Amino acid sequence: MAEHLASIFGTEKDRVNCPFYFKIGACRHGDRCSRLHTKPSISPTILLSNMYQRPDSITPGVDPQGHPIDPHKIQQHFEDFYEDLFEELNKYGEIESLNVCDNLADHMVGNVYVQFREEEQAGNALKNLTGRFYAGRPIIVDFSPVTDFREATCRQYEENVCNRGGYCNFMHLKRISRELRQQLFGRYRRRHSRSRSRSPYRHRSYDERSRRSHSRKYDDKDHYYESRSRRNRSTSPDRRRGRSRSPGGRRDRSPIRDGSEERRARIEQWNREKELANRGNEDSSNKNENNENGYVQNPDQYYNQQ
Repeated sequence: MAEHLASIFGTEKDRVNCPFYFKIGACRHGDRCSRLHTKPSISPTILLSNMYQRPDSITPGVDPQGHPIDPHKIQQHFEDFYEDLFEELNKYGEIESLNVCDNLADHMVGNVYVQFREEEQAGNALKNLTGRFYAGRPIIVDFSPVTDFREATCRQYEENVCNRGGYCNFMHLKRISRELRQQLFGRYRRRHSRSRSRSPYRHRSYDERSRRSHSRKYDDKDHYYESRSRRNRSTSPDRRRGRSRSPGGRRDRSPIRDGSEERRARIEQWNREKELANRGNEDSSNKNENNENGYVQNPDQYYNQQ
């Protein structure tokens, strides 16, 4: 049951909580709504209700005296308000998005949604803005449940095909120029890029570390070859003697040649050993022939095998 209620929370199937308040942070029924408007105790988004006052608030495109207003002046008026509000709110933390509604319904007209990077920053802004005034009017500020403005924005309005106009129940957000957006929000990108880039001190330390690691690498390499050569030199005692620099070591590695007499004696010894080996082969061959003729040699006598 709890999983089912969690899955339908804030949707049309939820019969307890108001889906419009959950998505938009406002409801046209207000306190008379049959569903609950549960305000969050903490949120990264704050709502400044009915804060922006359009110069053509009574009739679109016409001032209160009934004179038409240049659309460029209306846009300039809005961008001056946007920049002024942004600079004030920027004191409390990094702003992810600042959206101003262009709707005409009472529950959404002039609403300003400010989403900070951190919830603590939003809480600090709410604390400092409570009880203050702007253009002679009190600022009504509260936490808002809106965190995803894609779900709260009217997509038909973005495509200029919304049939409900300013009385649509979804947000119609006013746009600012690209230059102003770059000026205001570009500072965060520059700040992040500077924080990610290395300072000159870090560059020097990095170079020093790289040089130390480079020299250490070659020191380790030299140590490797040196230890390897030591291991090769100390593999066995014979090898140590063969590679030693003493006279005995050289004699083991390249023995001194014998004299002529020693060579002749060694040759005679080889010849005697060869004759003995040949004589043994002849005796064994004679024995085999006698065995084939039917005679077996006995130490005492010879007898014929029948």
